[in-house]
Amino acid sequence: MRVRDRRQGRPDSRKGTDGARERRRRDRRRDVRVPVRIWVEEIKDEELYFQQTGNLSVGGVFFERTIPHPKGTRVKLRFSIPGRQGVIEADGEVVSTSGRSDGTGAGIRFIDLDPVEEKLIREYVEAQLKSKA
Repeated sequence: MRVRDRRQGRPDSRKGTDGARERRRRDRRRDVRVPVRIWVEEIKDEELYFQQTGNLSVGGVFFERTIPHPKGTRVKLRFSIPGRQGVIEADGEVVSTSGRSDGTGAGIRFIDLDPVEEKLIREYVEAQLKSKA
């Protein structure tokens, strides 16, 4: 089946149906996300930005209400987990933009997250899931 790419008005057989596209999107999100508001320092090319998260997972973070960098942009992140000691420092890559209806937002995938920091995030996510059950 060929689906028309609405952005450029041409057929694009790679896209598949809306249902197939949604399944692929869910499959990419193998890590469970939890809603959380954390201020994050984001550094790109020596420029410092302060971003607020909408959700967090072991695999990455979503920034709300931000004018996102282009997909593929590499950034450095610094943030603290609520109720935990220490600062997490991670490299990240912009993997999605405009995740919100108002066109702002960015999904950042962690790259080579330190095992200790990964464990801190995992424990936080699991604790949040248990508290909601």
